[in-house]
Amino acid sequence: MAEGSEHAGAGGRGGGNSQSQVIQVPEPEPHPVMEQLPDVHYCINSPPPWPQALLLGFQHYILTLGMTVLIPTVIVPEMGGGHAEKAKVIQNLLFVSGLSTLLQTWFGTRLPTVVVGSYSYIIPTMSIVHAKRYSNYTDPYERFTHTIRGIQGALIISSIFHVCMGFLGIWRFAIRFLSPLSVVPYVTFTGLSLYHLGFPMLAKCVEVGLPALIVMVFISQYLNHFVSTKRLMYERFALLFSIASAWLLAQLLTSSTAYNHKPESTQNSCRTDRAGLISGSEWFHLPLVPFPWGVPTFNFGEALAMIAASFVSLFESTGTFYAAARYGSGTPVPPHVVSRGTGWVGVASLVNGFVGSVTGCTASVENAGLLALTKAGSRRVIQISAGFMIFFSIAGKLGAVLASIPLPIIAAMNCIFFGYVCKFSLTICLCSFGNP
Repeated sequence: MAEGSEHAGAGGRGGGNSQSQVIQVPEPEPHPVMEQLPDVHYCINSPPPWPQALLLGFQHYILTLGMTVLIPTVIVPEMGGGHAEKAKVIQNLLFVSGLSTLLQTWFGTRLPTVVVGSYSYIIPTMSIVHAKRYSNYTDPYERFTHTIRGIQGALIISSIFHVCMGFLGIWRFAIRFLSPLSVVPYVTFTGLSLYHLGFPMLAKCVEVGLPALIVMVFISQYLNHFVSTKRLMYERFALLFSIASAWLLAQLLTSSTAYNHKPESTQNSCRTDRAGLISGSEWFHLPLVPFPWGVPTFNFGEALAMIAASFVSLFESTGTFYAAARYGSGTPVPPHVVSRGTGWVGVASLVNGFVGSVTGCTASVENAGLLALTKAGSRRVIQISAGFMIFFSIAGKLGAVLASIPLPIIAAMNCIFFGYVCKFSLTICLCSFGNP
């Protein structure tokens, strides 16, 4: 009996060993998320504390504001518009940027990306401005109204093309052939293509642009060697410190009549009282009024030029989405998500055409670089910045004060952020996008 029980015990032990072997069979491990960066402190779904989130969102707003002011400043005077028209176009563009950024974070790629006016539309827009059919108008305001109606018509047609490319999945089939090796030069050229908005623009006013760049580099890269406490706070809000100090310097130089005998171009770039936005803007402005200057006019040749610019915006937005996913510590962006995001960028350009803007939209390369500097890729931060855009576009006078920052100061910030975008692409490993 004992022998039988011993055999039974052995059998039981054998059965237990067999069962334990079944349990210990290694299961296939999930693919490791290779693209997550160890120094990203707040990823897409992990928002920072509210005080930090508000300041970080305000930083993104300031950077977006600088880019938003530049395009109308270049185009509107060529159209015959004055300070009032320029201020209204800036407010319209800023409002659409804030609204489109919210839609992008809710329904688009859901990445921490900011939607702004695209510089790729400047060349076709200027070709419309200098078209012969608008040169017959002698009154500047009349010429402005007819010109912006032509720009609106071309924007509407090109944005419909942009929307179809995104939402119909055409762009998805194009980018599905992007390998990690091809993404590297793709995103690199996305950052380098806007080089003219960095050092060349900074050189228009070295007196304030160069100090802004030096302060930015010192705070973000070297201050931690001298101040060991709150290192992340200094790095995270380096943009606010740099812009505030450079803006104060520009105000002191303006008040001390240092630019009174300088050339007109230097005064326009350096002085803080030359923008004309405070006097030209209204206290309250509702940007969602459709066709504020009349019904758009349509021209086939002008629409083709705008469609070519929308192609550039497609490529630029795609590269920005990849960079934002990296610096937000997110997973690789699938082609259908990128296509959906570009579709919503097209919707933003369509709204610009309705409310009376002078350019289409794209995903901001500069703000993707700011994600890398702050190490905060939270979606909530971007949504807060969108709230600032909408608020200051409606409260015209308050927004105009901040919009009067000299553009060479913003150019100094661009010198840093374009480099961060290029850094992302040049440090991509082949395994980052799922390749062994």
